[in-house]
Amino acid sequence: MPQLFKFKHACQFNYIDFGYEYGVVKVICRACALFHSYSLYFCNMEKRKLANSELIRKSVSEFKEARKTPLIVILDNVRSLNNIGSIFRTCDAFLIQKIYLCGISATPPHKDINKTALGATETVAWEYAENVIDVVRQLQQVNFKVFAVEQAQNSVMLQNFLPEPTEACAVIFGNEVKGVQQEVVNACNGVIEIPQLGSKHSLNIAVSAGIVIWDLFKKLSFSPSRDTTFSH
Repeated sequence: MPQLFKFKHACQFNYIDFGYEYGVVKVICRACALFHSYSLYFCNMEKRKLANSELIRKSVSEFKEARKTPLIVILDNVRSLNNIGSIFRTCDAFLIQKIYLCGISATPPHKDINKTALGATETVAWEYAENVIDVVRQLQQVNFKVFAVEQAQNSVMLQNFLPEPTEACAVIFGNEVKGVQQEVVNACNGVIEIPQLGSKHSLNIAVSAGIVIWDLFKKLSFSPSRDTTFSH
């Protein structure tokens, strides 16, 4: 009978008795390594990325029937179709009520919008309007507060902006070069500004829209004073 002694594998799981025979040592080490690998696999399952099939995604009809965030997005002469598509996609993510495409802003269907919208033009309601000021006034008549997203005197920094509990909001994003037209800014109820600390003080419009829409979605959807409950 072979002499027995204690062996501690590098995995630190347990001490194992085995004989001097090489074959026994080899089998035990392989089994222990396999157990170690499976243990690591199952530990990492807590952070496993979800497959697309596991995401709880609404169908087009479910999206249209879902309760919307009381927020409207207005695009004032946005020239880039890729930016427009990206904004559609962001609006889809946060159940935005509607997009107004104004002036030179292109409208679906268009391959360059679809490239970044990824089908969001089929879910998010949208409307074209030649004159953005007409849209501002129409929304104000039905008790929307309309805010330009700009750098302006007496603007309110985004982190300090708090919509009223019963307030429906609309935000305007302007042209990539000229921004929101001054006459449009004048017609708005106020100006929201994204704080910037660097040397450029300039953000891509799709990035700006993502920042503002997410921030307002949080404030409009999760405020204790609002009766808004969103679910998958």
